[in-house]
Amino acid sequence: MKNRFSFSRSSRRDLLRAGTCGVCMTAGATIPVKAFAQAAAALAAQGRADGKILVVLELSGGNDGLNTLVPYGDDAYYQHRPNLGIPKKGLRVLDDHFGFSGGMAGFEHLYKEGRLAIVHGCGYENPSFSHFTSMAYWHTAAPNSGEEYGWVGRLADAMAPAAPSNYIVNIGTRQSLAVRSRKHVPVVFDDPNKFSQDRFYEEGEVLASTPSSDKVENPSRRFLLDTAKSAQDASALVREAWAKYHSPVDYGIVGLDLPKVVALIAAGMPTRLYYTSYRNNAFDTHVFQNDTHKRLLTYASDAVSAFIRDLERIGRADDVVVMVFSEFGRRVPENVNLGTDHGTANLMFVAGKPVKGGHYGRIPSLTKLDAGDNLIYTTDFRRVYATMISRWLGYHDTRRLLSGEFETFDLFQRNA
Repeated sequence: MKNRFSFSRSSRRDLLRAGTCGVCMTAGATIPVKAFAQAAAALAAQGRADGKILVVLELSGGNDGLNTLVPYGDDAYYQHRPNLGIPKKGLRVLDDHFGFSGGMAGFEHLYKEGRLAIVHGCGYENPSFSHFTSMAYWHTAAPNSGEEYGWVGRLADAMAPAAPSNYIVNIGTRQSLAVRSRKHVPVVFDDPNKFSQDRFYEEGEVLASTPSSDKVENPSRRFLLDTAKSAQDASALVREAWAKYHSPVDYGIVGLDLPKVVALIAAGMPTRLYYTSYRNNAFDTHVFQNDTHKRLLTYASDAVSAFIRDLERIGRADDVVVMVFSEFGRRVPENVNLGTDHGTANLMFVAGKPVKGGHYGRIPSLTKLDAGDNLIYTTDFRRVYATMISRWLGYHDTRRLLSGEFETFDLFQRNA
């Protein structure tokens, strides 16, 4: 049996250089100032000011949709939640049926400006109540399957198989399954100031001088050297973009990494797909939910609203939309610990200047629940993915990409 990769012509030094094949890097390396500037300029030149960008924001832990957008006009809500039900006076009322949680001033403003779409009842058949499993289904857009690649990664492969490096950026401590791609190597970083290669001191000189792959015949070695060069270039641009980013926009207490996205867009990063999250399973509110949940929603709402304003400041608000999701909702009745347990159908949000705000999808019933007292989903979440892919990014073969035909929503302005 032949090895998948052959390095017969590689020296140990080349292998050390090539070993930077992941673009996810951490503290420990320095790039010479001249190389830093050259790399940043080269990458910035690849960016186009008219390209549409999708930003995906994950609310990890299973956000309670019923206490996010509260159906105060439905008596069944208060019957199921005698203690956790938020009274109308504590809401930011939108109409005679719904109101946002009291701290969600940012989402209220976006909604009333027509820049926030609310999609109801999002879920899938045979739902899982496991954080890990359900999130994998959302990450791959392939529930109850063993799909290897993420939906964002597959989208990048389909839309731009020969795109320049840095087409996908994932801001986080580790790469999400959602961005795993066959043809692209996502840029993954957490702290822009420490975005550099993780290395031993003895390896520093070798790794800082990645050679050109132009004359390398071995395809595996060429791929690894190209990826290593991409990693160095990306780290240079990210750090320079962050160093230059200064905004008067207040993101609130938790920016959810969205200022980093604006910094990269402003710097001309040729990225079309950004992925970030509210981390650490923050929305897993089993115990004493109300105060914690309200605070989390305030932070998220403030950050998304500020992000839209920051995009306006740099002149890119027409080019960017944000899609917000969580891996599942919460059970309809409150539990004995004044919290909520893992549930099923949930809300999704799409925010941005090009968005045609309002309600989409059918609202799940609070009186016709499943056997586990959960909402019965009314919208396959892949309808929202298909809408982002087809109607926003302009790639129309969603059947092949999502392994099925999913009706899209008329969710964007005609001139978007």
